This record gives sequence, structure tokens and C-alpha cells, in this order.
Amino acid sequence: MKQSIRVTVNGEEHTSEVEPRTLLVTYLRENLDLTGTHIGCDTGQCGACTVTLNGQPVKSCMVLAVQADGAQVGTVEGLAANGSYHPIQQAFWDKHGLQCGFCTPGMMMAAVGLLERNPNPSEAEIREQLEGNLCRCTGYQNIVAAVQSAAEAMRGAAVAQPVSAGGATGSAGGEEE
Repeated sequence: MKQSIRVTVNGEEHTSEVEPRTLLVTYLRENLDLTGTHIGCDTGQCGACTVTLNGQPVKSCMVLAVQADGAQVGTVEGLAANGSYHPIQQAFWDKHGLQCGFCTPGMMMAAVGLLERNPNPSEAEIREQLEGNLCRCTGYQNIVAAVQSAAEAMRGAAVAQPVSAGGATGSAGGEEE
């Protein structure tokens, strides 16, 4: 018997009927056609399926879609905005933090979760955050460098945000948020 769920994915609300046993990764890929979230091991070991669930990185092969009912889900497809890469995407490119690309979406989403909680992580904190995400192509050094670079870029962007007379950060369109 299917169950109705309402999930906000990358800022867009979706209402769907799903089997109670449907994994979140399957829902994202097959129901919403968001194929950037990869299926690697189906056991929570590799991290290729990492997304954010209410701002926290989770392995979507270990979460049922019905458990995400009412939640905010972020995928790699939602990182870029207004035609510009997210700082983590740009840093992975600039610092050669990817090779075959299979693990990259999960690595990026795990890193985004860390950087939203801690805008200035140490190398050890970055490595600890990423330890549940496996990459068979690299030695992780360039991935760590990419996360450090993104952290620096995100801190710089936060400092450079214009502040209106009322103290609120202005939006790109010049309207108050």
C-alpha cells in the first residue's frame, strides 16, 4: 500500500505516493529524476549517495523516503545557483578534487554539511567528516584541499555580503529578504 509524502528537495516541494520500503536514494533518482545522487554500495558504506536531510548529511541508501516526509532534502543538483557553481563545486574543479566523479556528489554534500556547521574546519575535522565517503581514485589530499578552499571562499563571501541600513543582508535582486 503506497503512502503519500511531501518532501522539499532543493527548495522545490514534491508530493508523491511511494511504497513504504522505497529508499530515499531511489525516490530521488527514479521519482524526481535527480540522478546526481549515486547508488554505490546500498549498505551505507561508501557515501556516494550522501544528501542533506534538514541540513545534516545522510546516506540516502539508509533512509526510507517516508522518513523524509515533511523534510528538506538537498542534493548536488541544488548546489549551483543563478548560473554559478557553489563554492564547493568550484573548489573541487580548481583543486582537482575529483577524478572519475562517481564519489564527487556525495563528497560535496558531506562537505557542504560540514561547512554549514563549521565555516572554518581544521584538516582533521574535514578528514573526519569525509571518512564515511570512499574514493577509489584519489589519495584524498586534493579533496581535503578543495574543502579548505571552499571554506575560505564561503567565509569571504559571507564577509562581502552587502548589509542594508536595516541590518538585513540584501538579496541579489536588491529586495529585502
